[in-house]
Amino acid sequence: MEFTAEMIAGLLGGTIVGDKNAAVHTVSSIEGGKKGALTYLSNPKYEQYIYSTEASIVLVSNDFEPKQEVAATLIKLPDVGAAVLKLLEMYNAMKPQKKGISRLASISEKATVAEDCYVGDFAVIEAGAVVEAGAKIYPQVYVGDGVKIGAGTTLHPGVKIYEGCRVGANCIIHAGAVIGADGFGFLPKPDGTFDKIPQLGNVIIEDNVEIGANTCIDRAKTDSTIIRKGVKLDNLIQIGHNVEIGENTVSSAQTGIAGSSKVGHNCFLAGQVGIADHTTIGNRVMIGSQSGLDKDVPDGEIRLGTPALPGMNFHRSFAVFKTLPDLQRRVAALEKEIKK
Repeated sequence: MEFTAEMIAGLLGGTIVGDKNAAVHTVSSIEGGKKGALTYLSNPKYEQYIYSTEASIVLVSNDFEPKQEVAATLIKLPDVGAAVLKLLEMYNAMKPQKKGISRLASISEKATVAEDCYVGDFAVIEAGAVVEAGAKIYPQVYVGDGVKIGAGTTLHPGVKIYEGCRVGANCIIHAGAVIGADGFGFLPKPDGTFDKIPQLGNVIIEDNVEIGANTCIDRAKTDSTIIRKGVKLDNLIQIGHNVEIGENTVSSAQTGIAGSSKVGHNCFLAGQVGIADHTTIGNRVMIGSQSGLDKDVPDGEIRLGTPALPGMNFHRSFAVFKTLPDLQRRVAALEKEIKK
């Protein structure tokens, strides 16, 4: 489908600089833009590309003033980021929607699947499972006994949801994620072997949660592992048994949270954060990449490093760490002087 600059400006409330009839049918990055593409400039460090891009239309902020000639048509806007988000949401909504239940799906007679759901090839829905209106179950998804999938939720190919787990409404779970596998619980024996501790709880995922590809969320030993509403988890994250993550918390890839830890609401965990078992992280906490935490963190704090330190302490310590080789040489020289 094709859109003109005039149509896009009208939709977004923007001002056109250039050809109002310039047309686009796709979107691209500003550095890779080709004729017929819509792109945007939201970060000043990419300004160099606006002068060479072949894209037909570029969204820019109201205060942008080009330093040289721009071939593309510009649409000036108060908030480029918000405008791009609106366009991408509209574009996504216009894509063809999957419908119907495949004859190759295996659905138990004791399962309940709403009529307007999509269920793809080789998906399995076990007895007692409930799939609510508008849910999309892509090929090779497994929905175990007694699982509940909320309205409008999407399970991408290969998602596995073990028995008894609950997924709320309007969630997105990406390919390969495993929800409800056993928590890592083993009891050492005198002979050096281990007895497996049964994991009898489940996982509860509340509404509007997004879970990245190949992320694993373990079932609780008893009670529930809980992911509160609005949480966003990246790919390749491990959530241990009996963990609770508060509302609207965000975590980047390769984070690991050990069993029985609690993370508050509106926290940000950067990539490869590690949180030890039985650790409590307060609300609105920010944790830097590759930080390791084994102590509780109060509300509103910043933690960096391993073991994680308060933000300013970490930066001061790191400033000293960088000077250690020079400091060692100076100490050695002083020792020689003292001996003399």
